[in-house]
Amino acid sequence: MATLHSLASTTSTASSHLHLLPPTKLTLHRSSLSTFHGRSLTLKLTLGSASRCQTLRRRRFCIAMVQPKIQFIQGTDEQTVPDVRLTKSRDGSNGMAIFRFEQPSVFDSSAEVGDITGFYMIDEEGVIQSVDVNAKFVNGKPAGIEAKYVMRTPREWDRFMRFMERYSNANGLQFVKK
Repeated sequence: MATLHSLASTTSTASSHLHLLPPTKLTLHRSSLSTFHGRSLTLKLTLGSASRCQTLRRRRFCIAMVQPKIQFIQGTDEQTVPDVRLTKSRDGSNGMAIFRFEQPSVFDSSAEVGDITGFYMIDEEGVIQSVDVNAKFVNGKPAGIEAKYVMRTPREWDRFMRFMERYSNANGLQFVKK
């Protein structure tokens, strides 16, 4: 079993390969190599959003980077950093991640925003989600949340580990093997 523990850190969480751009508008178009046939999007990049840009054939392409985050209510980021425990089968084919949140911020905002709908791990690759979420109450008041994410294939395990690497770098978590 392994755990990730929070570390206090005063260093910046921004990676050295990312840079900030002044506010600008960016238009995303369907690639000729893509099977996606949706609409073009126009996004406004703000000073706080990180992106990578390059010019190819006199066109400028930018990739906006998403800060890794956890949500219980879609659109509302969880501010509490969890204690995470990982288990993996001996053959490496499956595993489980157990997240424990003590006094999560979702309890403060759930009355205004809505009910907990699941467990969402969001990063630049997309969303990993689980509905295995349990709340802990002490004397009738919410005290914590435990969320489980089961990985049934090596591909799901690798995807989860990429998310956790990004999330731990952004939130000062450290890997401790037991």
